[in-house]
Amino acid sequence: METVENTNYRWFVFYNNSLLVVTREGKQSVPCGTEPPMPVPIGSTIHTVGQLGGDVAKAYAVHTPCFENEQGDRQMMDLRTSYDYLTQEEYDMAGKAFEILNWDKNSRYCPMCGVPTVQISPIAKKCPECRQEIYPRISPAIIVLIRKENSVLLVHARNFRGTFYGLVAGFLEPGETLEECVHREVMEETGLRIKNLKYFGSQPWPYPSGIMVGFTADYESGEIKLQSEELSAGAFYDRDHLPEIPRKLSLARKLIDAWLEEK
Repeated sequence: METVENTNYRWFVFYNNSLLVVTREGKQSVPCGTEPPMPVPIGSTIHTVGQLGGDVAKAYAVHTPCFENEQGDRQMMDLRTSYDYLTQEEYDMAGKAFEILNWDKNSRYCPMCGVPTVQISPIAKKCPECRQEIYPRISPAIIVLIRKENSVLLVHARNFRGTFYGLVAGFLEPGETLEECVHREVMEETGLRIKNLKYFGSQPWPYPSGIMVGFTADYESGEIKLQSEELSAGAFYDRDHLPEIPRKLSLARKLIDAWLEEK
């Protein structure tokens, strides 16, 4: 008689932008098991989002949060906050899961004719009427570290959550190259011209569906004239007089840390 083995899944369960996290032996992780850790609401799709540690990663959305139980071993945690508690691999997969759930929520109907869509692969839907195909939409944005002698330009954007200072950033516009976007954003937000633009790296940014593309550059000319609608403060800072800087999870911090490590 053939035996069917139960399969363990890693469960990424979201309520809005909060992730279900369990605590075992003082360590936080996403639930792992053969069955969903919370009832799957009617209308919620269980998505397969990848492989993690030999387990299949599954994701779905719930309509009500999971409140901490008497043992205190289950709670909903903001996705950004989870970076400080989950492994890097779990946090990365949680970001991917959140992006797919956001895409699922916003692609239930065909944008061309309004007919309900049908999912045909983990990252594809199709309209059964007009055959339009819909894939997750990723919004690219640039971020740039600008050096001036032994200092770096740091700014505080009005949409920042907190008092930290970060780097000039902005979304790519239609018809632009990434390099053109960097020059435009720097000029629009600070009035500065830059040179020696170099690619640094990129990072998925699931808040909710972006990718950050990082660059470094050198100051060329101009006086700082902040775009008041976007930035509330900005200046060049040397290594010994830095303001509060972004948390470790961001590409901005990786750029700043790389600059701090330069001789």
